[in-house]
Amino acid sequence: QVQPVESGGGLAQPGGSLRLSCAASGTPFTLNTMGWYRQAQGTQRELVASITRAESTNYADSVKGRFTISRDNARNMLYLQMNNLKPEDTAVYYCNVQFMGRIYWGQGTQVTVSS
Repeated sequence: QVQPVESGGGLAQPGGSLRLSCAASGTPFTLNTMGWYRQAQGTQRELVASITRAESTNYADSVKGRFTISRDNARNMLYLQMNNLKPEDTAVYYCNVQFMGRIYWGQGTQVTVSS
């Protein structure tokens, strides 16, 4: 059973930065595709960015050039560096992990961008 746990959310000012981390425990093997999703109040959950085991990345258009996804395969860690944050980035951010044909979600971490 893989258990992703997010950390690093909080309050940031517009133009500021935050770094999210996701620790995926429960297996010694390298995970498959990992990603970050977000859900703002009253909206559907959406993909922010994903990264394959070979470290090929994919980004939502709204975050391209501002967010960077990365991973540490040896530690099964996932990261999201968020720069130049905007109020519309406010949401709960979820870590998503694919492994052995199953999908695992973390509990989420709140990111609020406000002055």
